[in-house]
Amino acid sequence: MRQLALAALILAVSGACARPASHPEIRFVIAQAPLSLDPRYATDAASERVNRLIYRQLVDFDARSRAIASLASWVRRDALHYRFSLTGQGRTFHDGSRLLAADVVATYRSLLARKDAPHAAEFANIVRIEAPDDDTVDFILSHPDEQFPARLIIGILPARLIAAGHDFAHHPVGNGVMKFRQWNRVLKLERIADHQLFALEEVRDPTVRVLKLLRGEADILQGDLPPELVAYLRQQPGVEVLESRGTNFSYLGFNLQDPLLKYPLVRRAIALAIDRQALIRNVLTGGSRSAVSILPPEHWAGNADLPLLPYDPQQSRALLAQAGVGLPLKLVLKTSTDAQRVRLATIMQGQMKPAGIDLEIRSLDWGTFYDDVGHGKFQLYGLTWVGIRTPEIYRLAFHSRSFPPFGANRGRLQDAVLDGLIDRQDWPAVTARVRELMPYVPLWYEGQFAAVRRGIAGYRLAPDGSWDGLALMIKRGVPP
Repeated sequence: MRQLALAALILAVSGACARPASHPEIRFVIAQAPLSLDPRYATDAASERVNRLIYRQLVDFDARSRAIASLASWVRRDALHYRFSLTGQGRTFHDGSRLLAADVVATYRSLLARKDAPHAAEFANIVRIEAPDDDTVDFILSHPDEQFPARLIIGILPARLIAAGHDFAHHPVGNGVMKFRQWNRVLKLERIADHQLFALEEVRDPTVRVLKLLRGEADILQGDLPPELVAYLRQQPGVEVLESRGTNFSYLGFNLQDPLLKYPLVRRAIALAIDRQALIRNVLTGGSRSAVSILPPEHWAGNADLPLLPYDPQQSRALLAQAGVGLPLKLVLKTSTDAQRVRLATIMQGQMKPAGIDLEIRSLDWGTFYDDVGHGKFQLYGLTWVGIRTPEIYRLAFHSRSFPPFGANRGRLQDAVLDGLIDRQDWPAVTARVRELMPYVPLWYEGQFAAVRRGIAGYRLAPDGSWDGLALMIKRGVPP
């Protein structure tokens, strides 16, 4: 019934799919606009996805998330010394200047100079950065780090513009496959290879995004749709729906400084009060699957031995009683105003009732929500880690030195045992200890999907939901 009503609404508003106008641009409707096009300080998913197109970084990753050369290859000269040699590709900035070792040095030195930068904790091990010549960069570390190259995924900026205080956040100058054109209400990019133009427009309402696609006002949308809208799009003759398994990790975060949530028994009780399979089945798209930890089992540092958490409201009640918590346990969950997130929270609210948990939902605009999470102004919150490739995420998310603004330990977890395991890079033990402490509830790895209009070809989905497929897609002329 819900799907039929939705279809009727779309048909009524769309005028049965009006004839598309002719546009040279490829128009991409997105749920959330990027917040910053400066790769040194961007943390939201949209910003990181756009920045991967505008900039190139020293290092990228293969299919198993192992570090491979992008702008530079590297050798480990000794335990504390990595030497990076710039390759011949991607060495031209969009303003025409040549990318040199000095630009790499300036980019990373500017990160180190700001101790409150969101990525600062990842580079705290760097003692100095030097450029022996225009093609060589040396990183000297304070202690050995076998995973160090995998950290170097920040887009490289021109040194002279860094020195001039250029506003990269709104006027980026990169060296990637896309060149920045303008950003008013709509972000305009130009593909370097063939000058194809792209327009990225924020449209928060999922139904409106679908309408724009059907009316020819958009060529592509990706993610952030409820399953009934995806099912509806599959039935449309002028639309192709693409789906694949994903790796982006959704979780429920706890404030461990809260008087009740500081107890592991209470956190585990909440985890057992959530029916992940029902949420995946009723709200998420194909390719989504239950999660056990941040990194999926197929990742080289994943832990396939961790069991899935069951839905067991009776055991949840028993744990709350063991912890001495009176029922109902009243909690507040903060989330964004995104319709999909609110819907997930609402279903979760109903699932928790049999366990004696009374969940209040507070949906906030993205800026307010993200600020509250960063400043610890929450009991529970829901977020997704996007594009995570290395196990260093455990240092960023759980090390006691990674409290915001120096990292993303938003729950304020402090555990000396876990710190030691992270410092030793014993990732199986780290994931086991995180499961024991339960600073979050692992929910699912989100499946990926996109919908494209007839005439769009070559777009490929990535497991992490990146928009890298824009680099290859084409728009053919389609007769009306």
